[in-house]
Amino acid sequence: MKIFGIILIVVGVIMFIITGVSYTTEETVIDAGPIEVNADKENQINWSPYAGGAALVSGLVLVALSRKR
Repeated sequence: MKIFGIILIVVGVIMFIITGVSYTTEETVIDAGPIEVNADKENQINWSPYAGGAALVSGLVLVALSRKR
């Protein structure tokens, strides 16, 4: 339980520092026989800072509860 709390604390801090991740995918626009046109599309995954705060607080609670036992 303590290890899971520490992991949540680390993930929460990382989510505060990095608010999102972007990645690029390649999509085929035109595929007409020997001619193929591809385009790069940038996608983003964003999360709220509240999610990082919730992970941080729940991790602190788990670590605090594991110390009492």
